[in-house]
Amino acid sequence: MTRTEIKLAGFGGQGIVLSGFILGKAISIYDKHNAVLTQSYGPEARGGACSADVVTATEDIDYPEVTIPDIVVIMSQEAFTKFGDDIKKNGTLLIDDGLVKIKAEEIESNITIFSIPSTRFAEELGRRIVANIVMLGFLTAVTDIASIKAIKKSLLNSVPKGTEELNMSALMKGYKYGMELIGANSGKRSK
Repeated sequence: MTRTEIKLAGFGGQGIVLSGFILGKAISIYDKHNAVLTQSYGPEARGGACSADVVTATEDIDYPEVTIPDIVVIMSQEAFTKFGDDIKKNGTLLIDDGLVKIKAEEIESNITIFSIPSTRFAEELGRRIVANIVMLGFLTAVTDIASIKAIKKSLLNSVPKGTEELNMSALMKGYKYGMELIGANSGKRSK
């Protein structure tokens, strides 16, 4: 059985849970694999710690909680402090480099790190609120966790009416950045 555990973390108000929902929906409904989502908020909803965990597997998922994530997405410094060292050996860490600063000694050498200025990209699109969607596009590009086709469908069926164009622009901004990054580092990978 192939089981992959993903933790998305930041602060309340960044759309972390929405990102997890879109990702889980893409994997389960459109890519036709099993997936479960769990979420956690700190004591205060907006501004406090927030995380969404997605577990995906080719077989039935017997335990829905993330234990040691394969992929960790960090969108705040507090989230890095809390979850930055909980990554599986040879795992993948994605950070919003405008909001998260890490030192080499804070991360095991066997972890692959990808960074994107997702909040800055969202601001360039006119709405900081879509930084989570920029990051979701980036996640899709640099991992094999979901197809871009499935993520697009899930996004369009999950965001509020009237925001589809903005969200799709944000998704593609992150996706294109990720594809350019992995293309520059290891040859182009098709998705």
